[in-house]
Amino acid sequence: MNTVIRIGGVPEHFNLPIHLAKENGEFAAKGIDMQWTTFKGGTGQMTQALRNDEVDVCILLTEGIISDIINGNASKIVSIYVKTPLIWGVHTGAENDLDNYRDIYNRQYAISRFGSGSHLMAIVDANSKEKRIIKEQFTVIKNLEGALESLSAQETDIFYWEKFTTKPYVDKGILRRLGEYHTPWPCFVVAATQKIIDEKPEELTRMLRTIHDSCDRFMLNEKDSMELVSMRYEQKPKDVERWFHHTEWATHGWVSDKMTNSVVYNLKTAGIVQEDQKIPELIWKRN
Repeated sequence: MNTVIRIGGVPEHFNLPIHLAKENGEFAAKGIDMQWTTFKGGTGQMTQALRNDEVDVCILLTEGIISDIINGNASKIVSIYVKTPLIWGVHTGAENDLDNYRDIYNRQYAISRFGSGSHLMAIVDANSKEKRIIKEQFTVIKNLEGALESLSAQETDIFYWEKFTTKPYVDKGILRRLGEYHTPWPCFVVAATQKIIDEKPEELTRMLRTIHDSCDRFMLNEKDSMELVSMRYEQKPKDVERWFHHTEWATHGWVSDKMTNSVVYNLKTAGIVQEDQKIPELIWKRN
């Protein structure tokens, strides 16, 4: 009988290599019954699911899981997933009077959850420009659909989300993009609960190898991969082409201590992690 491993991720094109591996029977061939859960609420929702033992593994934003592990989540990073930075679009509603990226820092921010990427990156971005955002400026809207409603009603003014995911809404005139912010680290990692690391390390390793192999093929078969992304995620071929050639997936499980230290530094600088806070082991160190 195959070993069940429950994986969670956002409903975005970055995760297509994992879905293709599932559809092609590649997890099953390695003795893994991969059960996928979609989390529209993003990283904040997934960190909670890891804490609640609702999933074993998640594909989530690097800064979000590092922050949550520091704050008590009994999980570890087991691999990089996407090596390249995430391009965050900085959005406002179509009818909002905002028209300049420089004027956003005293406005109201839509975030999926506290601790989510949309929350953390707004703070990191502001801090990099020597600006400060206070807690009262954030409104929780749960997911992208909630943001579209909130921004259209002008209950909020600013929303950070991956730019290619939101581009169809920009093209339709529902959102306006005021600017972009690139994360200064690899954007997505694979994180696993300490429970599955302790109880099923061999199966976890086989699962990771399956993901890495699928990502490798996805990058090599660029024409077919771009056509699939365009079709399944309703993206314009030219947008998919730009995204694909900006994005590089990991093909091995090595995680850099320097990278995690840099994220922790930025989180401390932004006040998300306290300066004297104890930093636990963040990475699964194989024997």
